[in-house]
Amino acid sequence: MATARNRDNAMTGPLIFVDWGTSNFRAFLLDRDSGAELDRRVSDRGIRPLQSEDIASYLDRQIADWRGADTALYLAGMVGSSRGWRESPQLDLPLDATALASALMPVPELPRTWILPGARVVSERKVDVMRGEELQALGALSVMATGNATLCLPGTHSKWVRAAGGRLRDFTTLMTGELYQAVRFHTLIGEPARDDRPFDPTAFALGLEAVEAPGGVLHALFEGRSRMLQAELAPEQVASYLSGVLIGEEVRCMRQSAPDLNRVLLIGAERLQAPYHQALQYCGIEASWIDGDRASQAGMLAVARAHEPP
Repeated sequence: MATARNRDNAMTGPLIFVDWGTSNFRAFLLDRDSGAELDRRVSDRGIRPLQSEDIASYLDRQIADWRGADTALYLAGMVGSSRGWRESPQLDLPLDATALASALMPVPELPRTWILPGARVVSERKVDVMRGEELQALGALSVMATGNATLCLPGTHSKWVRAAGGRLRDFTTLMTGELYQAVRFHTLIGEPARDDRPFDPTAFALGLEAVEAPGGVLHALFEGRSRMLQAELAPEQVASYLSGVLIGEEVRCMRQSAPDLNRVLLIGAERLQAPYHQALQYCGIEASWIDGDRASQAGMLAVARAHEPP
């Protein structure tokens, strides 16, 4: 699929967007003008198991048939980290799609290929970094036609982002997903939760309540075992209970840091919608939800349209 340049030197035609994280690979072929998804390739071959010298060949196997003589390819996420293919810069806030476009890093081995920068907050109060979520946050603002919002991007490392005036102003990372996996697979408490179970809102609600009791999150996690042995928690409910504890603590902390918070734009996978909606509602916060792929694609289109390659 060929991509042409117009007389203003801007790229036109379809583009390839690859969101390559630690655990997953997601590639999208997008129509630049309409934003329509023309095709996708998804796998669980994230950056973690790959050696840097294997990344280019894996990428080629996934998208070679999409690439034309002049097709633009943009890569985002952990592929641009020190553990990825090429380390791209992390930009100071505030930032928008134009700022990301101006700091795209070309990949010398591949023509018309760029790695997106990440974002960072470095201050006396906080040091924080992210890669990929900044694109989702900007895309969600575009989809919702707003410049001002508090956004929650749940996942392995959940991100809470504050946007104002169409620019990302601040963010905070919480290790909710990674701690959940660690507790499930590497503690005595998590033994009953190692098999996949359907989401149980009743057990999840118990976790939300437990984290507010004396002893906080550390005691609440242990109650995943003591409640199973002595009270009302069945073994198949332990996973949802632990999720309630950790997501409940995440939301509680963010509400504590912003007492006037009453609305959140939630961005992510369908499987996380129900638990996060329940936790936010428990804390008196209204939530709107946007699919993570839709947000990522909208953010990438905004960056690509602002990009002016030489």
